[in-house]
Amino acid sequence: MPMTVAASSHPPHTARPLLAVLALALMAGCTTRGEQPEPPVELGLNFSEAGDAQPPERWWRAFSDSKLNALVGRALQANLDLKTAWQRLREARAVTNRQSAALFPSLEATAEVNTESGGASGATFDSDSFAQGGLSAAYEIDLWGRIRARTEAESLRARATHADYRAATLSLAAEVTRIWYRLAEARARRDLIAEQAATNEKVLALIETQFGHGQARSADLLRQRRLLESVRQQHHAAEAHLQTLEHQLAVLLGRRPQQGVDARRDSLPALPALPATGLPAELVQRRPDVRSAWLRLRAADREVAAAVSNQFPRLSLSASAVTTDRGAAQLYDDWALSFAANLAAPLIDAGRREAEVARTRAVERQRLFEYGQAVLTAFREAEDALIRERGQRRELASLREQVRLAAQSYSELRRRYLKGDAAYLDVLTALADTQALRRDLLAARMDLVAYRIALYRALAGGFRTEREADLARAGNRRPGPGAGPQPE
Repeated sequence: MPMTVAASSHPPHTARPLLAVLALALMAGCTTRGEQPEPPVELGLNFSEAGDAQPPERWWRAFSDSKLNALVGRALQANLDLKTAWQRLREARAVTNRQSAALFPSLEATAEVNTESGGASGATFDSDSFAQGGLSAAYEIDLWGRIRARTEAESLRARATHADYRAATLSLAAEVTRIWYRLAEARARRDLIAEQAATNEKVLALIETQFGHGQARSADLLRQRRLLESVRQQHHAAEAHLQTLEHQLAVLLGRRPQQGVDARRDSLPALPALPATGLPAELVQRRPDVRSAWLRLRAADREVAAAVSNQFPRLSLSASAVTTDRGAAQLYDDWALSFAANLAAPLIDAGRREAEVARTRAVERQRLFEYGQAVLTAFREAEDALIRERGQRRELASLREQVRLAAQSYSELRRRYLKGDAAYLDVLTALADTQALRRDLLAARMDLVAYRIALYRALAGGFRTEREADLARAGNRRPGPGAGPQPE
């Protein structure tokens, strides 16, 4: 139950109790800042592997692919999910501006005009007018920093939303890059399967000729036909996969799936040099998702401070000026002025404010552990990408050797079969193994590119988009209070 003490400009003696209560409240005040929590994880000294190359801020440009650069730029402008993230940022900044307005006095103007008139049958009465105008101002003195703490909390949350937007841009760029090269791999796979189908058709024609001359068995003919149909089935699947990838890329660019893309690539890129990873502590400061978690932790700390401050008395000031007259012509001749100070101190609230403090402290601990998890996830993603790329390079070397050996084996068995020294089943098995290994080699090359994209994404910091640049330019043109947090 709040205790209220008010003072008015008319009876000046009532201000003395107010000053006495205010002095006691100031003496009883205590700090509103909680203890700064320690990070829940330790930062390692370095990563397991690191390169020397310094990728550009817009890391996809390290692939030196002008078509990819154009697609990513288009996606950053047109992607609807990214536009949604931008509107969330604008919403968060508006909330910050709304909250910061509580730091300043409010002023309202009022005006009222009433006219009364009446009449009866055969009689007319004169009208009577009543006019009133006034101004009223109110201001809460932020004795314990409650309003400022909440303003700071909203500002920190807006900055965290900004970091979320930066993280969304990185994820979008990585997804466009990944699907772009998946498309190249899908086209190369389709062409490879078409080439294998043509090879199988030639072999089938040879078997049919031999069968016609009694030099091949019907089982050999059936096996070759089945292999050909299997390769054709894979060609159909490759075509369908290619189209679905085109649909995915079109949607990322803000287009209907049927529109597709007006650029294409038919081969996978050669990977740039391994990027420099830097130190884990640098990664924590660089990654926008980790920064977002840290800012939300700081915002939760300020919410604790606001909840603690809410247990202390509040002091608010109000002033008003009112003028009233029966005629509007003399409305502003006489004014009635008043000033009041109100001190409200909580006495009994059944533990509601203490419960709110406990709740905000629990939220702060949640944000602390979320921040620690974000740090660990960042480390894991970087380490995983490094290990996978290293392992994939070894797998590629092994697959290349297997393809070479399988091709030699098929060539030798085919030669022996034509001389009648080998069964066709051995030739067919060698041919199928060779073709499958070539498809596996293409998929493994794509996996290596995907792991490099994941590594760039794991190590990347944020970059300024055109929307942010436009907002910064607009802020420079319209300086003043209430502009909200600026892009970082």
